Amino acid sequence: MSDPYIDRSQTGYVFTSSNTAISWLSVKQIMRATSWNHTEILAIHEVVAKLSNVYPEDMEAPAGGVDDMTKLSYLHEPGVLQNLRTRYELNEIYTYTGNILIAINPFQKLPHLYDKHMMEEYKGAPFGELSPHVFAVADVSYRAMIKEGKSNSILVSGESGAGKTETTKMLMRYLAYLGGRKATEGRTVEQQVLEV
Repeated sequence: MSDPYIDRSQTGYVFTSSNTAISWLSVKQIMRATSWNHTEILAIHEVVAKLSNVYPEDMEAPAGGVDDMTKLSYLHEPGVLQNLRTRYELNEIYTYTGNILIAINPFQKLPHLYDKHMMEEYKGAPFGELSPHVFAVADVSYRAMIKEGKSNSILVSGESGAGKTETTKMLMRYLAYLGGRKATEGRTVEQQVLEV
C-alpha cells in the first residue's frame, strides 16, 4: 500500500500572455497527497518577451534551411539565425544573402569542400546555380575582372576567430587555380601565391 503523504512532483511549462507580453514559465509542481490535497507550484525559470519583439515562424522554410536567405518568408534576425544554425548543423557552412556570402567557421577541417574537384565544379558555373561557396564568389569576381578588364575586390570581414584568414587562403588558392598553371622554379602559380 502506498503512503498517501509522499510528495509527487512533475515539471512542465506554463504559458501566459497579456496585451503587451508573452511569458513562458518552466515550473515544478509539487503535489502533496494530504487530506487537504495541497499543491504548490514553484517557478524554476521565466522567459518574458514583449509582443513587439516576437516574430512569426517561417512555416514554409524547408527542414534543412535555405541556401539564400532572401528566399525566407520572414527576413528578420531570429529567422536568419535559425536558418544559419540549421545549415551549420548539417555542415553547410556557407549561405547566401543575395550576392553576399556568409561563412560560419566549422572549427574543423572540411577538406572535401576545397579539393580540385570542387574547384572544377565552380569554374565558370553561374552564380547561385551551385551551393553557396567561397569559390563561387571568387569565380564571379574573376570572370567580371576578365570581362570588364577592371580590378575587382572581395571583402572578407568578421570577428576574431571567424575564419577570415582561412577564407582568404581559399579565395587566393581558387584565383591562382583560375589564373593559370604556369610553373616557375618548379612551383605552380597556386603554390607561389599561397607562400606569400
